[in-house]
Amino acid sequence: MNLIYPEFYDRFEAFLRSLEDKRVVVISHARPDGDCIGSQVALTRVLRALGIDAISANPDSTPRRIQFAVGDTPLVRFEGLPDGELTAIYVDCADQSRAGIKFKTRFPAPFANIDHHLSNDGYATHNFIDVGSSATAEILAGLFIDHHLPIDAQAAQSLYAGIATDTGQFRFNSTSRRTFMIVAELMARGAQPAAAAAELYERESPGKLDLLQRFLASLRYECDGRVCIGSLPDGIYAATGTSQDDAEGLVDYARAIEGVDIGVLIEEQSGSIKASLRAKDPVYRMDMIAKHFNGGGHACAAGLNQTNIEVEVFRSRLIAAVGDQIAAVDRLKQSTR
Repeated sequence: MNLIYPEFYDRFEAFLRSLEDKRVVVISHARPDGDCIGSQVALTRVLRALGIDAISANPDSTPRRIQFAVGDTPLVRFEGLPDGELTAIYVDCADQSRAGIKFKTRFPAPFANIDHHLSNDGYATHNFIDVGSSATAEILAGLFIDHHLPIDAQAAQSLYAGIATDTGQFRFNSTSRRTFMIVAELMARGAQPAAAAAELYERESPGKLDLLQRFLASLRYECDGRVCIGSLPDGIYAATGTSQDDAEGLVDYARAIEGVDIGVLIEEQSGSIKASLRAKDPVYRMDMIAKHFNGGGHACAAGLNQTNIEVEVFRSRLIAAVGDQIAAVDRLKQSTR
């Protein structure tokens, strides 16, 4: 089989050699998702199989529905990091600050950065960034396969979980022929799609269904029906017995409506606002809209956080930014006809 990532082959081989005498910590972003956890776990397991001392660390705990992807892999919070010198590798983290100030303070100069986000500017010594990949887990799986590295069944399942979640169960346009080729290789190494799907999508709590009902009731149309915005007010998690983890995927309901081009989730929490942006077509560049608010992400999926702003003020500014983007896309389409 031809190399999956020929452009990274020599650099990744040299990178692995440079880790042989190091103690490694694999770090990812706050509020971890499937690609975050799957990438961390797989890289940690492969490095340990190569005899490299490695652990994973996150600023937040692993969501219940992604726990299956961890297995017996050493994964700790920041407070559980061992003392002494550690070599930091960031995965699925478009900006180092997404892992929080504690990690950034302890590891001001990351050794490596493996990611697929458009907004990643290559902040480490060794950068392996491919924005054409559907997930960071896809990049890692391809690199492991290219270099004939040991992928055990747990690592294969973790990588599969990362790819499945970041492709929306292979529905998003980031899914490619390469994606399915890699998934086939992971299944040959022990990945079990049915078991992963049961853990990821068939363990919803009654509280999550209550949260979903309230979110759906909040949906409102903007920009002549081309944008649908839903919101979660402050205190809703306590009221429904849920957590931020249960908000995962809600924004997709807003995007899924026929005639809607962009779905938005606005979440209020203790004086801060988080927004998730999802588009059906990458031409709308959600990453560029998020960048207006110091956020980032992908062309079809991006996020941002704001503080010290009233939610209605933020909402109006976001609607204006989204409306401007839609108008710019419409003008471009008209000019190319």
